[in-house]
Order: sequence, then C-alpha cells, then structure tokens
Amino acid sequence: MSTLSHWFGKLLYQLALIACFLLFLMVLVICLDVLLRNVPLIPAVRGFPATNDLSEAALYLITLLPAPWLLRKGKHIRIDIVLQAIPRRWAWYAEWAVDLLGLTCSLVFTWYGIGSTLEAHASGELLIKAIATPMWWWIVVLPVTFCLLAIEFVFRMRRLLHGDIGLRNEIEAYE
Repeated sequence: MSTLSHWFGKLLYQLALIACFLLFLMVLVICLDVLLRNVPLIPAVRGFPATNDLSEAALYLITLLPAPWLLRKGKHIRIDIVLQAIPRRWAWYAEWAVDLLGLTCSLVFTWYGIGSTLEAHASGELLIKAIATPMWWWIVVLPVTFCLLAIEFVFRMRRLLHGDIGLRNEIEAYE
C-alpha cells in the first residue's frame, strides 16, 4: 500500500506541474495578445482572438489539476483553531469526520460528473466560442479530479489510522 501511495503521489505531483505549465502558457498567450493589439508586427493581425477562450480553459484546469496534490500536501484551506482547542481524541474523531465527508462529496461529484460526461458525449454537444470543442472534453476533467480526490481521502484516512491519535500534522504528511 505504501508503494501505491508513493506512485499516486508522483502522479498528483505531475498534475500540479502541468497546472504550473498551463499558468506559464496562459501568461504567454495574454502577453502575445496585448503585444499584437498594440504593436503592428503582423499588418492584418490585431490581437489573438482565442486569448479569452484559452485563458478560461487554463484557469479551469489550473484550478482542478493540482487540487488532489494540494490536499495530499495539506496546502488546502484548513482552519484548525477549534481542533487545537479540543482534546486530542476529539480532534482525531473530527479529522475522521471531515475525511469521510470529503470522501463522500468526492464520490458524489465523481458519479454525477461521469453521468454528465457521458450525456455530453452522447449528445455531441459543442462548446462554441473562438474555438469549438466537444463539451465532454471539459466536463471529463471534473470526475477525474474528484476521483483522484476520493483516492487521496482514502490515503489520508489510512495515514490517520496508522498515525498518532490527535490533530493531523499536515506539514509532515508527505515528503
């Protein structure tokens, strides 16, 4: 199980790197658009028409792709002031409750995301802007991401089970 967790962590890290690369590309595309709108490098070209579409797509992917890695590293939003104030065993139970809630929500989103993806694929629906793409290409990212989040919640619960009773130390969770 530790080997599986290790390789799963490597996969999540690669997805986070892809998100970083997409951010870099988004900055380049926006800069290119601004440059082409203000400097007549190519006589008939004023701007890059697909900039908004590509930026929207990049923001969507930049938000979703690193989410499981951020959860794994404990870099997600976490307010634990109450957990630090209550007894260690209660904090441990609260950690379990939150992980179970996160797992349940992730599985529900995965289930409905798969349904939406299959429905969009079957209908042949297109997202038409400056670039036309099949809608399911964008929807499929949701169930994949939430499935990865669900798997990470299982690994979190395993770490909680084998760790000390008390508040989880997010910083030392992995490295």
